[in-house]
Amino acid sequence: MSTYRTLKGYNIKSVTSDPSNTKEGQIWYNDTSNKIRVNTVKPAVFASGGNLNEAKQQLTGCGTQTANLAFGGEAPGGTTANSEEYNGSSWSEGNNLNSGRRLLGGCGTQTAGLGFGGYSTTADTEEYNGTSWSEQNNMSNARYSLTGFGTQTAAVACGGHPDLNNTEEYGGTSWTAGGNMNTGRRDLAGTGTLTAGLAFGGQSPTTAATEEYDGSSWTAGGNMNNARNLLTRGGTQTAALAMGGQSPNFSAVEEYDGSSWTTSPATMATARSRLGGDGTSALALVYGGESTANTAATEEFTNLINEVTSLDVS
Repeated sequence: MSTYRTLKGYNIKSVTSDPSNTKEGQIWYNDTSNKIRVNTVKPAVFASGGNLNEAKQQLTGCGTQTANLAFGGEAPGGTTANSEEYNGSSWSEGNNLNSGRRLLGGCGTQTAGLGFGGYSTTADTEEYNGTSWSEQNNMSNARYSLTGFGTQTAAVACGGHPDLNNTEEYGGTSWTAGGNMNTGRRDLAGTGTLTAGLAFGGQSPTTAATEEYDGSSWTAGGNMNNARNLLTRGGTQTAALAMGGQSPNFSAVEEYDGSSWTTSPATMATARSRLGGDGTSALALVYGGESTANTAATEEFTNLINEVTSLDVS
């Protein structure tokens, strides 16, 4: 019988605990567990989640893969004020926005969400506490097709129709002016925090441009590989996701590392634009949008994972 040394040219290292920062395919023997261990890689993948209760597009959302909030949008009956909460497997109805709207901005969490702007051209701002929405002070500039990022008490709203470069910051009570974007645009996506934010994509014309926000000013980042608008987001300024969008409708995902974008091997089952989504770069969620028609489909994204497992040598 061949030995590992004969096959690979070196012995299996014996250790008392699993080493850190292992490489793909690295193998060792754990004396404590008396098991051969190996670092394997699970590829990035999308999996089906529970459908929204209402098929809609032009919505927004915030939160994580297992605790998300979707609100607003365009449903078959017209503009909606509907809110839904996701628990990691299914959506349940929440209390409605006070003002139905679509193409709005949003950020925060499922229990501390923020919605602002929207069509038709409004500056309305509302806060969600996990149960109901309450009216807050308006933005200085009414707009729709904007994006936002941050938390309920430290948020950024930027871009929007008509191709605005304007930025506003929300402190939990009122909005104040922030630094202008370098490129005015609408139908963009954004993620991150008030002092470490990211905005990417949008139009007009459709762009791949990325900008980074430090709490006062914007600087250019690396362009996406595919120019797109009406997309959604996930992650942080240094570990971001761009998901879906058009033109044409994309199923592709791109990942940002703080300087450049790479295309993920995972693609959505349903190519779509005007969708909602959020989460981390490791675990994200997309839902709703427009494919050939409004969709209620939800998909869960799990990024590439390094995982240490025991080998079965029986």
